Amino acid sequence: MLTKNIRLKKFGIKNNKNKIKLNLLSNLVSLKDHKLIRSFSKDYAFDFSEVQIKKFKKFQNYNLIGMGGSSLGSKAIYNFLKPKIKKKFTFTDNLNSIKNNKKNSQSLNIIISKSGNTLETISNYSTLKGKKNNLFICENSNNYIKLLANKLKCEIINHKNYIGGRYSVLSEVGMLPAIFMGFKPEKFKNINNLIKNKKFINSLIDSVISIKYFLNKKRFNSIILNYDELSHDLFAWYQQLVAESLGKNSKGVLPLISSMPKDNHSLMQLYLDGPKNSFFTFFDVNDHDKKKIINSEILPSYNYLKNKNLYEIKSAQKKATEIVFRKKKIPFRSFNVLLRSEESLGELFTFFMLETILLGSIMKINPFDQPAVELIKIETKRILKS
Repeated sequence: MLTKNIRLKKFGIKNNKNKIKLNLLSNLVSLKDHKLIRSFSKDYAFDFSEVQIKKFKKFQNYNLIGMGGSSLGSKAIYNFLKPKIKKKFTFTDNLNSIKNNKKNSQSLNIIISKSGNTLETISNYSTLKGKKNNLFICENSNNYIKLLANKLKCEIINHKNYIGGRYSVLSEVGMLPAIFMGFKPEKFKNINNLIKNKKFINSLIDSVISIKYFLNKKRFNSIILNYDELSHDLFAWYQQLVAESLGKNSKGVLPLISSMPKDNHSLMQLYLDGPKNSFFTFFDVNDHDKKKIINSEILPSYNYLKNKNLYEIKSAQKKATEIVFRKKKIPFRSFNVLLRSEESLGELFTFFMLETILLGSIMKINPFDQPAVELIKIETKRILKS
């Protein structure tokens, strides 16, 4: 068990590097005092009050406009916990025109940009008509979004400058939308207990050392075999977290999402018999919406499907794939979420962020910056000005 909510089968690599383990444990201890990590805790002080946001809770429709970490965390929460949410959220997280309709004046637009100067966010918001109700989240600096919010006399929530977008899901950026979805932020935040949990810490350290081992063996592709459709955006969030944090100095991990069991019929042949340059993460969530097979529809040759539900069939496919991977000595770990809840999602967010930060330390790179991306921003601005 990783926690009471999550089972984890480890990679199974025999790691006897006690010195590395001790260094990672030391790094983990020092991280407790890092300002960013404090945002993972229930004690973190949000830059808004209950009184300040009360008027925004009345809406039934929300348009969240943001790029990368400004949107991915909230989108992951919305889709992972969708069965519990009664409100409607629309995410504009690419450069595309937003559909204008009569509901826009009855919706709340949440515009998020850490720098306050994100080109796509500014452009998308500028195409929206009927934008009567707006809430802005950005850094407290002399940036475009803040100037615009002041001009429109709209509410501004401060995006802490020490929290990077891809690490912001447990800060104002992810938790304020979660409040509007009907959730309590404290349910996502359990780091104080997790770092005291030996199983959690041992699994975290094991994953970091194992992934570094794979990188040393030239296995750079981290492929997520995702058996839960509602978790696709969780791994889109994870994809940015890992790629943007670790892809530096000719090093890095390439996270790829594979939708299962659909990809049994397209990519699995490559995974099983192709180049040995990948390691895998199996992921599923216990599904309580268990639609059953109609027995009268089944021909005798497929009698083994009778009395089964779709989740049982999917679970059998996952188990079969794990058995074949093990026989072929393809490295993998396997997550099974026992309960779809705020607590389990918060534990996954925390695990993956800590794993990424510790990987940065063991790879000797800074997991908090993204210097190369700035080159494209500068060149785009030059082209548009010419």
